[in-house]
Amino acid sequence: MKAADTCPGRFITLEGIDGAGKSSHLAAIQAWLQAQGHAVLTTREPGGTPLAETLRELVLHQPMDALTEALLVFAARRDHLQQVITPALARGDWVLCDRFTDATFAYQGAGRGFDTAVLGQLERWVQQGRQPDMTIWFDAPAATAAMRRAAVREPDRFEAQDESFFQRVTAGYAARAAGDTQRFVRVDAALGRDAVWQQVQAALRARWPGGDST
Repeated sequence: MKAADTCPGRFITLEGIDGAGKSSHLAAIQAWLQAQGHAVLTTREPGGTPLAETLRELVLHQPMDALTEALLVFAARRDHLQQVITPALARGDWVLCDRFTDATFAYQGAGRGFDTAVLGQLERWVQQGRQPDMTIWFDAPAATAAMRRAAVREPDRFEAQDESFFQRVTAGYAARAAGDTQRFVRVDAALGRDAVWQQVQAALRARWPGGDST
């Protein structure tokens, strides 16, 4: 039996291109889950541990090729899983993570054009069967996301990419969603904040009516 099959907690990930608005809903999702009586751990990728946060800074700000990016991201993920995610799930917590492996396939795979077969092998080695129970994909047009990013922050080396890069990343997310329709829920992130939240809340209620963890 895989480690993921024996886990009493639940693992929810948020995905989407930079500027889609996923991170702005993290606190609301945490509050909704807590209102259902769940202990909730929020975290992010790359990141979540001191080592992974150090690797995050390298990935976001230092020039490197796609293979180096992928190796660093999966190294960070391995430490994150061992130190944070797996122990939290084992004790029954619900883990809410801003990005996970789908982002690697979307950014390094589709965006950078890196071999997804290699990414798949790294995924199997590092995760050993662990996958999210639910992935909420905040899908917004690349142009819309670019305007949002420009309004709030200076870009990192990913955010500084052109619109065509983010169109490829979106296509990568679409491919991952098509390959796992039970896990993925797409929300129209081009809408206003309240309308997006209504979609997210409806998706959570549909998956876990009344906050049921089964």
